[in-house]
Amino acid sequence: MSVAPTIVWFRQDLRLQDNPALHAAMARGAAVVPVYVLDDAGDGRWPMGGAARWWLHHSLVALDAALRERGSRLVIARGESGAVLRALVEATGADALFWNRRYEPAAIAGDATIKAEFGAAGIEVQSFSGTLLNEPHTIANKQGRPFQVFTPYWRHCLTLPVSPPMKLAAGALPVPAKWPQSLAVTELGLLPTIPWDAGFGAAWTPGEAGAAKRLKAFVARALSEYADERDRPDREGTSMLSAHLHFGEVSPRQVWAAVQALAKESGVFPPSRGAGVFLTEIGWREFAYHLLFHFPRTPEAPLREEFARFPWADDPGGAQLRAWQRGRTGYPIVDAGMRQLWTTGWMHNRVRMIVASFLVKHLRLSWTHGAAWFWDTLVDADLASNTLGWQWSAGCGADAAPYFRIFAPVLQGAKFDGAGDYVRRWVPELGRMPAEHIHAPWDAPLHVLAEAGVRLGDSYPRPIVDHAKARAEALAALKEMRA
Repeated sequence: MSVAPTIVWFRQDLRLQDNPALHAAMARGAAVVPVYVLDDAGDGRWPMGGAARWWLHHSLVALDAALRERGSRLVIARGESGAVLRALVEATGADALFWNRRYEPAAIAGDATIKAEFGAAGIEVQSFSGTLLNEPHTIANKQGRPFQVFTPYWRHCLTLPVSPPMKLAAGALPVPAKWPQSLAVTELGLLPTIPWDAGFGAAWTPGEAGAAKRLKAFVARALSEYADERDRPDREGTSMLSAHLHFGEVSPRQVWAAVQALAKESGVFPPSRGAGVFLTEIGWREFAYHLLFHFPRTPEAPLREEFARFPWADDPGGAQLRAWQRGRTGYPIVDAGMRQLWTTGWMHNRVRMIVASFLVKHLRLSWTHGAAWFWDTLVDADLASNTLGWQWSAGCGADAAPYFRIFAPVLQGAKFDGAGDYVRRWVPELGRMPAEHIHAPWDAPLHVLAEAGVRLGDSYPRPIVDHAKARAEALAALKEMRA
């Protein structure tokens, strides 16, 4: 048994429970040096966006506090990961380096380099599966190729066993005789200068404890009704676990186990229709990583190559893109979603589909503009899920919604926010509009607008595009691409 320390390199696994790398390090019986390295260059073309950096700051604070409760601490560094880890090996005398795998193209390449270099130097290097239920390289269709349609992919995954989550024993963690130097979390400069902290802080509790609390509350409160409530942005019908999952504050196995625990009472798994639909959403996250792993060019290029020649519209000066980003399109359900995003760093999934469809089909602006904006403003910004979602909306990805399927914002608003409560919350200038007119204020009689204090073109913008005209132009563009 080694007496030299083991370095555990934390990344998108900021938790102590069900952390395979940490559990394996503990099993060696030697001191454990927990480390986080901020390496923006190591993320290639996709360094972390501003909203996610806010989350990371608070998640690192929470992880360090959890480690200190067990007599340990988090060593924080900034720089090229390989160089930082080499310095830590030298400073601590560690003879082993453990981590949980990531699946982004840049991370895969970097991990391979580090594993080869450290292994050649006589350091024991091990990586583990701690992010997904099933790793992308282990799943293939009957022809031995990656799946490109979700339903057969998930049907196959449901035949595979899901291991129970690992439980870290109570008590202190073994620590090194001397701690290496560490930065304070504040020295990473993760907090943005724009006024996000108040809105984000009111909405979220980053960290493992916050994730566990949200999962428990969701399972108890909303899981059984999830199938019916998940499309209603005016209600609290979703889990809101996406950021916790992205940063690894809770694992998919822990989520699966929480649903299984409910099933014990009924003897049926999943225990309700809502639970089954929710687990399917976990499956979509798995599918997103499956696609990113096998098609690593997709964050920048459409999977369906014919869409590379799609005739996107011109936007001189970026005026329409800015109106979309700021929630000033004149379509209330779209504007509500974009303002929710800016204020909280999150947007309801149904509304994500509506605003994405509006960008790529009403404004006919490339999905890459939307992916970049979401990447910077979502606290749950995840390269796999972001890519899947935007290519789905643009009709250019795997198992995508066809491009000719164009969401009508007024109808979507009326269907999923019938009383207008979601719009009133995020577009307060429409707060006094009656429900029958709130999703199309331009059609409201003048006296209704006056009574609600709405001045179109002044207090609230007129629509920046006409729905019928935009729809016709989008279909014409699709025809042109096919020609």
